[in-house]
Amino acid sequence: MRGSRLMAVLAVFFMLVASPAAWAHFGTLIPSNDIVTQETPKTISLDIKFLHPLEMQYMNMEKPKRFGVMYKGKIKDLLNTLQSAQTKGPEQDQNFTYWKSSFTFKAPGDYTFFVEPTPYWEPAENKFIIHYTKVCVDVLGLQEGWDEPVGLGIEIVPLTRPYGLWTGNVFTGKVVSKGKPVANAEVEVEYLNESPGNPSILKAPSDPYVTQVVKADAAGIFTYAMPRAGWWGFAALKDAPFKINKDGKPKDVEIGGVYWVHTIDMK
Repeated sequence: MRGSRLMAVLAVFFMLVASPAAWAHFGTLIPSNDIVTQETPKTISLDIKFLHPLEMQYMNMEKPKRFGVMYKGKIKDLLNTLQSAQTKGPEQDQNFTYWKSSFTFKAPGDYTFFVEPTPYWEPAENKFIIHYTKVCVDVLGLQEGWDEPVGLGIEIVPLTRPYGLWTGNVFTGKVVSKGKPVANAEVEVEYLNESPGNPSILKAPSDPYVTQVVKADAAGIFTYAMPRAGWWGFAALKDAPFKINKDGKPKDVEIGGVYWVHTIDMK
C-alpha cells in the first residue's frame, strides 16, 4: 500500500513538472495570405485564436480589447469587423470561441495587423495572460514598413524581413517594451500544426520539442532558424508591471509580445 501511494504521488509530481513545457499559450493572428501580388486576391481573411499551437489545443477567447492594422505609421481600428466562430482541437470534445475578420487592401505597402486580447485567466498558473500579437502582410511588393513598432505593451520588432522566408531561414527580432529593449527576454517558439498546406501533423517526440526556448541578449535581440514550412510563432514573455483583480484579490499578469512568420519549402 505504501509503495502504491508513493507511485501515485510521484505520478502527480511529474505531471505538474512536465505541464508548463508542454502547454505554452500563444495568441495567434494568421492571415490567409502574407504576400499579396497582382495575381492574388486583394482581400484576405484573418483568424484570431488562443491555443497551444503544436498540440492544437484551444482555449475560449473573449472578444479582444483592440484589433487593428498599422500602415505607413497610422493605425486603423478594425475591432468592429470581428465575428465570432467555433472550433476544437482533434482531441477536444467541446467547441471553443475564436474570432475572424477580413481586410481589403487598396494601396501597396506593408500592413502590420495586431490584436490586444481581453486578459485570460489561467487558474493553473494563478495569473492572467495578455498576448499582444502581430503579423505583417506585404502588398504589391513595396516592402516598406515591416520594421516599424506598433507601440504595444510589449512587442517583437522584426530585424529580419518577416515574409518571403524559405524553410531554414532565420528570424531575428528585437523585444521592446514602451520603446525600450527587454534585456535577456525569454522567447518561446512554436510551430502552428494547423498551418495551411501542412502535409502532415507534427508529433513531438517529447515535451522539450513542443516549445523551443531562446534567450534575447542585453539589447533584446534573438534569432531562431525555422526547420519546417508553415507558420511559426515567437512569444517574448515577461511579468507585467501591474496586477489585475480577481475575486477581490490582485493577481499577477504575464504579458507577451507575439509575432508570426511564414516559411515555405524551396523547390
